[in-house]
This record gives sequence, structure tokens and C-alpha cells, in this order.
Amino acid sequence: MPTEQGSPVSRRKLGIFAILAGVAAVLVVVTGIRAREDSSVKLREWTDEQAIPTVAVVLPDARALSATLELPGRLEAYYRAPIFARVNGYLKGWSADIGAKVKAGQVIAEIEAPDLDQQLLQARADLTSAEASAKLSAATLERRKTLIPSNFVSMQEIDERSADLSNKKAAVNSGQANVERLEALAGYKKITVPFDGVVTARDTDVGALINAGGGSGPPMFVISDIKRLRVYVNVPQNYVPAIRIGAKAVISMPEYPNRTFDATVEASSQSVDVSSGTTRMQLGLDNPNGELMPGGYANVRLNLVRDGLPLHIPSSALIFNQSGLRVATVGADDRVLFKAVTIARDLGKDIELASGIAADDRIIVAPPDGIDDGDRVRVTGVSSRGKPNPAAVSARQDIKG
Repeated sequence: MPTEQGSPVSRRKLGIFAILAGVAAVLVVVTGIRAREDSSVKLREWTDEQAIPTVAVVLPDARALSATLELPGRLEAYYRAPIFARVNGYLKGWSADIGAKVKAGQVIAEIEAPDLDQQLLQARADLTSAEASAKLSAATLERRKTLIPSNFVSMQEIDERSADLSNKKAAVNSGQANVERLEALAGYKKITVPFDGVVTARDTDVGALINAGGGSGPPMFVISDIKRLRVYVNVPQNYVPAIRIGAKAVISMPEYPNRTFDATVEASSQSVDVSSGTTRMQLGLDNPNGELMPGGYANVRLNLVRDGLPLHIPSSALIFNQSGLRVATVGADDRVLFKAVTIARDLGKDIELASGIAADDRIIVAPPDGIDDGDRVRVTGVSSRGKPNPAAVSARQDIKG
């Protein structure tokens, strides 16, 4: 009987235990599922967080990294005179060779012109004949005028004689002008120097046939004043407004590697060459000792004048693709915004921009591949207020260095 009475109690205990075990199993399953769901959510969040690229940003550098512009130039004599003959003949002799220093008015060559000499003799003879005819006509007129009171000559004859005298005087004037012309031309048989300088070219010799004019061959001599030189340089159009008349420049020459020479901007052509997109500018350079030679190459470093401070960014920030030249900026919401820019100067590691960005734009130093407008990024290098933090300063120094 006791055994029969304890049996239901055991069954109830077993039932309760089974229920508890089932509840525990359900709790374990539910807990496991929730743990896996939480883990999955955290994994997705971690994955999404890791998918956001981390970029270093910098603010545009509003300072002139280089206030100069270096360009190739060419030296020319301040005054240069090719000497051509004004008369035909043969070179009788010359007295100044290349490199000779000459003075204004100095005779450096002489031409034999026998044809011109004969023309001058003929012109003088014609002038003498015309003067004699005019003198005879004047005497005849005077004698005829003395016969007017006796009515021996008519007024018609007097008028004719007066007209003849006028013609003879005109012939005398014409002959005199012809003689003076030939005498002036004969003066060109002696080749003289127009100004103090140096003979930089001689292309003639004794006995050479000389043709008058400057279109039939090279000049006989070239005289150059090299105490002062002109330096010609072709400046790109976008730099022309930054180079003012009177600005200073520094000239360096390959033959003087350890020396520089000061020059001054004197003139601008005020036009742009359509083939090169440059404006020709002229600089004045003193050369009192004649150390520099006309025609030589020079490296010209020009000082630039800016109305405002240009903005500079690292060259690694530039992106060039089918959309053109752009930079990637980060907005206040840490999302990417591309901006089109134009380059003023390429300075190697730094780029001077002409337009496209503002001074407070946060520029991505090295945009990752595949980044697009509106993408969210994690920013390093600049604080939320736009001021560079110490890490940014170090990063910029590494970029520039």
C-alpha cells in the first residue's frame, strides 16, 4: 500500500522536472538565438564601420610658397646695327675685325666706286654748263632791257628772254641738287660706325663685290652696343598680370654658375602669341665689363606680384578622370563632395590653384579608389572646427617633406 500511494507523487515530480527541463531547454535555445542575433548585428555594425574609409584631410595653404617664376631667356645687344653698303663697287680695305671695340664715326672700311666717281664728274660738268647758259641768258636779258626805250625790242621778246632765264636757273638748281646727291652718295664709300660698340660680325673682305642696299645678302659688319643688354623672355599668359613693369629679376648664366646678375623689367609686348600662348617681355641688364654676350642663353627668375594669397594643396589631392580635374572635399556631415578646380602653377609636391575651392574646405590628401560623391568617410587630420590638430601638422610635414 505505501508503494502504491508513492507512485503518483513520483510521477508528478517527474512531470514537473520534465516541464522545468523543457523550459530550461527553451530558455537555452532562445538565449542562444538572441546571442547569435546580437553577435550578427554587432558583426554587421563592425563590418559597416570598417567599410567606411578613413581619410586624412588638410586645409588649403593660403600662402605664397614661391613668389618667383623661372623661365628661359635670350640676351640681345641693347643697340645692334647691321651695316650695309649704300654704293656699288669693290671693297678697298677694312680696319676692324670681329671683337674690335669701335667709336662712333670711326671709318672701318672703304669702297672703290669708279662708276659713281664718273657720274659725279659728269654731274659737275653739267652744272658748270648750266651755270654758263644761265649767265649768258641773264646778260642777254639785261642788254635787251636797255633797248626798250628806243623801241628796238618788243615786250614779247623781253618776256621770252625772262622765261628762258628762269628755265636756265632751274637747270642750274637741278644740276646743283644732282651734284649734291652724288657727293652725299660718294660719302658712303667710307663705312663709319653709328655708335660706340663692338664689331660682332664681319662678312666681307678686300676685293669683294659690294652691292648697294640691304636685300641682296648679309651685312658687311654688325655693330653691337653690349654695355647694356636686353633680355627677352616669353611669359605664359596667366602669369603676365603678376609681372609688373619695373619689377626686379635675377639672371643666371651657364658660363657663370656661381654668379647672378640683376635685371629690371622694362617693357611688355602687350599681346599674346597665338602659337605659344605667351607674352614677350623685355628686361634691361647692365653689362659694363662686357662679360655677357649677345645671343646667349639665360635663366630668368622673375618676381611675382599677387593681389591676394593663392591657395595651395598637396599634389596627391588632385583627381583627373573623365569628369575633369577635381579634388575631393569633406563636408560638415563627413560626406564626400567633389569640386572642379583649375591649376595656376604646378610646384611639384604642391599645387597652386587658380579657382575651385575655398580656404575652409577640408581637402582629402589622398582620395581612395572608388570614392564617390556622398560617400561617408572617417576624417583624420583636421578637427571638427576646421583647425589642424597635431597629427594633421605632422601628416602635412610628411607630405611636403
